[in-house]
Amino acid sequence: MVLNRLFGRSPGEAASAVSNALAPEPPDSPKELAAELFRVVRFVNASAGQLPPAAVVTARRITDTINQVLLTTRDRELDIHARVSLNGMLRDYLPTTLRTFLALDPAGRARPAPNGITPTIALTEQLDFLLGAALEALTAVRNDDANALLAQGSFLRTKFARSELDL
Repeated sequence: MVLNRLFGRSPGEAASAVSNALAPEPPDSPKELAAELFRVVRFVNASAGQLPPAAVVTARRITDTINQVLLTTRDRELDIHARVSLNGMLRDYLPTTLRTFLALDPAGRARPAPNGITPTIALTEQLDFLLGAALEALTAVRNDDANALLAQGSFLRTKFARSELDL
Protein backbone atom coordinates (compact mmCIF):
# COMPACT_ATOMS: atom_id res chain seq x y z
CA MET A 1 0.00 0.00 0.00
CA VAL A 2 2.82 2.39 0.88
CA LEU A 3 4.62 1.42 -2.34
CA ASN A 4 1.46 2.09 -4.33
CA ARG A 5 1.31 5.60 -2.90
CA LEU A 6 5.01 6.12 -3.59
CA PHE A 7 4.54 5.12 -7.22
CA GLY A 8 1.32 7.11 -7.62
CA ARG A 9 -1.07 4.18 -7.87
CA SER A 10 -4.36 3.93 -6.10
CA PRO A 11 -5.23 0.59 -4.45
CA GLY A 12 -7.76 -0.05 -7.25
CA GLU A 13 -5.15 0.51 -9.97
CA ALA A 14 -2.73 -1.83 -8.21
CA ALA A 15 -5.37 -4.55 -7.92
CA SER A 16 -6.27 -4.11 -11.58
CA ALA A 17 -2.63 -4.42 -12.61
CA VAL A 18 -2.28 -7.64 -10.61
CA SER A 19 -5.48 -9.15 -12.03
CA ASN A 20 -4.43 -8.26 -15.60
CA ALA A 21 -1.08 -9.95 -15.04
CA LEU A 22 -2.83 -13.09 -13.77
CA ALA A 23 -5.55 -13.14 -16.46
CA PRO A 24 -5.39 -16.24 -18.67
CA GLU A 25 -4.34 -15.91 -22.28
CA PRO A 26 -7.13 -16.19 -24.87
CA PRO A 27 -7.31 -19.78 -26.21
CA ASP A 28 -6.23 -18.64 -29.67
CA SER A 29 -3.32 -16.47 -28.56
CA PRO A 30 0.07 -17.45 -30.01
CA LYS A 31 1.20 -18.59 -26.55
CA GLU A 32 -1.83 -20.87 -26.09
CA LEU A 33 -1.58 -22.12 -29.68
CA ALA A 34 2.08 -23.01 -29.07
CA ALA A 35 1.08 -24.96 -25.95
CA GLU A 36 -1.62 -26.78 -27.92
CA LEU A 37 0.87 -27.46 -30.71
CA PHE A 38 3.17 -29.12 -28.16
CA ARG A 39 0.28 -31.39 -27.04
CA VAL A 40 -0.61 -32.31 -30.63
CA VAL A 41 3.02 -33.13 -31.49
CA ARG A 42 3.18 -35.39 -28.42
CA PHE A 43 -0.06 -37.08 -29.51
CA VAL A 44 1.24 -37.65 -33.07
CA ASN A 45 4.52 -39.02 -31.77
CA ALA A 46 2.79 -41.30 -29.25
CA SER A 47 0.45 -42.62 -31.97
CA ALA A 48 3.19 -43.11 -34.58
CA GLY A 49 3.32 -46.88 -34.13
CA GLN A 50 -0.39 -47.21 -34.92
CA LEU A 51 -0.50 -44.85 -37.90
CA PRO A 52 0.75 -45.43 -41.45
CA PRO A 53 4.28 -43.99 -41.76
CA ALA A 54 3.19 -41.54 -44.48
CA ALA A 55 0.44 -40.24 -42.18
CA VAL A 56 2.94 -39.61 -39.40
CA VAL A 57 5.21 -37.71 -41.78
CA THR A 58 2.33 -35.59 -43.10
CA ALA A 59 0.95 -34.92 -39.59
CA ARG A 60 4.41 -33.76 -38.49
CA ARG A 61 4.73 -31.58 -41.59
CA ILE A 62 1.44 -29.98 -40.56
CA THR A 63 2.68 -29.34 -37.02
CA ASP A 64 6.04 -28.08 -38.29
CA THR A 65 4.27 -25.65 -40.64
CA ILE A 66 2.04 -24.41 -37.83
CA ASN A 67 5.17 -23.91 -35.73
CA GLN A 68 6.66 -21.81 -38.55
CA VAL A 69 3.54 -19.64 -38.56
CA LEU A 70 3.81 -19.13 -34.80
CA LEU A 71 7.54 -18.35 -35.02
CA THR A 72 6.90 -15.89 -37.87
CA THR A 73 4.47 -13.96 -35.69
CA ARG A 74 6.49 -14.07 -32.47
CA ASP A 75 7.00 -10.29 -32.35
CA ARG A 76 3.52 -9.22 -33.42
CA GLU A 77 -0.13 -10.13 -33.15
CA LEU A 78 -1.35 -13.08 -35.20
CA ASP A 79 -3.93 -12.23 -37.90
CA ILE A 80 -7.48 -13.25 -36.91
CA HIS A 81 -7.84 -15.55 -39.94
CA ALA A 82 -4.62 -17.35 -39.06
CA ARG A 83 -5.68 -17.59 -35.40
CA VAL A 84 -9.01 -19.18 -36.29
CA SER A 85 -7.42 -21.54 -38.80
CA LEU A 86 -4.60 -22.68 -36.51
CA ASN A 87 -6.93 -23.00 -33.55
CA GLY A 88 -9.25 -25.25 -35.57
CA MET A 89 -6.41 -27.37 -36.91
CA LEU A 90 -4.76 -27.87 -33.53
CA ARG A 91 -7.80 -28.29 -31.31
CA ASP A 92 -10.13 -30.12 -33.68
CA TYR A 93 -9.28 -31.04 -37.27
CA LEU A 94 -5.90 -32.77 -36.90
CA PRO A 95 -6.56 -34.58 -33.60
CA THR A 96 -10.07 -35.62 -34.69
CA THR A 97 -8.79 -36.96 -38.01
CA LEU A 98 -6.12 -39.02 -36.29
CA ARG A 99 -8.35 -40.23 -33.44
CA THR A 100 -11.07 -41.29 -35.88
CA PHE A 101 -8.55 -43.38 -37.81
CA LEU A 102 -7.05 -44.84 -34.62
CA ALA A 103 -10.52 -45.85 -33.41
CA LEU A 104 -10.92 -48.16 -36.42
CA ASP A 105 -10.22 -51.87 -36.11
CA PRO A 106 -6.65 -52.26 -37.45
CA ALA A 107 -7.80 -55.14 -39.66
CA GLY A 108 -10.36 -52.90 -41.37
CA ARG A 109 -8.02 -50.01 -42.17
CA ALA A 110 -7.03 -51.52 -45.52
CA ARG A 111 -10.54 -52.73 -46.43
CA PRO A 112 -12.15 -50.58 -49.14
CA ALA A 113 -15.48 -48.93 -48.42
CA PRO A 114 -18.28 -49.21 -50.99
CA ASN A 115 -16.81 -46.18 -52.77
CA GLY A 116 -13.52 -48.08 -53.17
CA ILE A 117 -11.53 -45.88 -50.77
CA THR A 118 -9.76 -47.46 -47.82
CA PRO A 119 -9.60 -45.70 -44.46
CA THR A 120 -5.84 -45.36 -44.94
CA ILE A 121 -6.35 -43.53 -48.25
CA ALA A 122 -9.04 -41.35 -46.68
CA LEU A 123 -6.66 -40.48 -43.82
CA THR A 124 -3.94 -39.54 -46.31
CA GLU A 125 -6.33 -37.30 -48.27
CA GLN A 126 -7.58 -35.56 -45.13
CA LEU A 127 -4.05 -34.94 -43.88
CA ASP A 128 -3.09 -33.55 -47.30
CA PHE A 129 -6.01 -31.08 -47.06
CA LEU A 130 -4.84 -30.00 -43.61
CA LEU A 131 -1.26 -29.59 -44.82
CA GLY A 132 -2.50 -27.41 -47.66
CA ALA A 133 -4.44 -25.25 -45.18
CA ALA A 134 -1.39 -24.92 -42.92
CA LEU A 135 0.80 -23.93 -45.87
CA GLU A 136 -1.80 -21.35 -46.95
CA ALA A 137 -1.75 -19.87 -43.44
CA LEU A 138 2.05 -19.66 -43.55
CA THR A 139 1.99 -18.01 -46.98
CA ALA A 140 -0.64 -15.51 -45.82
CA VAL A 141 1.36 -14.60 -42.72
CA ARG A 142 4.54 -14.17 -44.76
CA ASN A 143 2.67 -12.03 -47.31
CA ASP A 144 1.34 -9.89 -44.45
CA ASP A 145 4.94 -9.42 -43.29
CA ALA A 146 6.01 -8.39 -46.80
CA ASN A 147 3.05 -6.02 -47.15
CA ALA A 148 3.82 -4.48 -43.76
CA LEU A 149 7.42 -3.89 -44.83
CA LEU A 150 6.27 -2.26 -48.08
CA ALA A 151 3.81 -0.05 -46.20
CA GLN A 152 6.55 0.97 -43.74
CA GLY A 153 8.86 1.81 -46.66
CA SER A 154 6.15 3.91 -48.30
CA PHE A 155 5.55 5.75 -45.04
CA LEU A 156 9.26 6.43 -44.55
CA ARG A 157 9.66 7.58 -48.15
CA THR A 158 6.75 9.99 -47.74
CA LYS A 159 7.96 11.19 -44.36
CA PHE A 160 11.66 11.66 -45.05
CA ALA A 161 12.28 11.85 -48.81
CA ARG A 162 12.82 15.27 -50.23
CA SER A 163 9.91 16.55 -52.24
CA GLU A 164 10.29 18.02 -55.70
CA LEU A 165 8.74 21.15 -54.21
CA ASP A 166 11.62 21.55 -51.78
CA LEU A 167 14.10 24.24 -52.74
